[in-house]
Amino acid sequence: MTSFFSRLAKGLSRSRDNLAQMLPVGEKVELSDAEWTDIEDGLILADCGAELAEELVAKARRNRRDPLGALKAAMREAFTAAPDIRWPDEGPLVLLVVGVNGTGKTTTIGKLATLFRHDGKSVLIAAADTFRAAAVEQLCVWAERAGADVVRQQAGADPAAVAYDAISRGVARDYDVVIVDTAGRVQTDRGLMDELAKVRRVVGKALDGAPHEVWHVVDGGTGQNAIVQVERFKEVAGTTGLIVTKLDGTGKGGVVVQLARQFGLPIRYVGVGETLEDMLPFDADDFVGGLVPDRME
Repeated sequence: MTSFFSRLAKGLSRSRDNLAQMLPVGEKVELSDAEWTDIEDGLILADCGAELAEELVAKARRNRRDPLGALKAAMREAFTAAPDIRWPDEGPLVLLVVGVNGTGKTTTIGKLATLFRHDGKSVLIAAADTFRAAAVEQLCVWAERAGADVVRQQAGADPAAVAYDAISRGVARDYDVVIVDTAGRVQTDRGLMDELAKVRRVVGKALDGAPHEVWHVVDGGTGQNAIVQVERFKEVAGTTGLIVTKLDGTGKGGVVVQLARQFGLPIRYVGVGETLEDMLPFDADDFVGGLVPDRME
């Protein structure tokens, strides 16, 4: 079986290749100002963001013996170690999954359900994205594959009511996990964001302390727009972790570093393809190793 690191490195190949073009050639210890500027520009092009790119280069320049190793170390420092999932003392874990349409949120929920089932957990999914019938059907297909159950209502039903019903059933029937799929919404649409806030409030009324986790699914290919999304969703939904998808189709993998550094949120998973095996538990060492070439050549 292909290793996690190999799949991650393959998925990040476009981002790594773009960055490699900006690195100096050969085994150099002393780099010129122009070469450091090229490295900084490469980080910006990989969507690390101008401020973070400058900070990373400043840290790396302090190490004259191994500038590339120092750059990797500075990038690893940007990441917050993911804490253990906050399993409640009683009742199911309630996981609220948020994000805009097109990020792969529905597929990600299906994969999460599969992973929980592989760990022997019983899973109930609340199909609270009631405005897109196709999303509900897709979710049901994934649930069937995973061996999870689904609570769904008619199209256009109140998403908060669906979430409440699912959590109530999860408590009554001793499910281990309830995953709530919220409707994809644009962070600039106040009405939709207000509705998301309502879902979160109702979830708390269905089970004290819920949601225990709020994971935001972000499309890595959206670059700097992802920063705006995470900022707004964190404010409204109380995000506790990020899942960054579609990194295999973009040269903007550096945005993961910027997201972690700016918001202090743990990256729970990264997606580098369509299959279940392509959603990988995040590891900072593996990610940086997959993003930055091993040597300047």
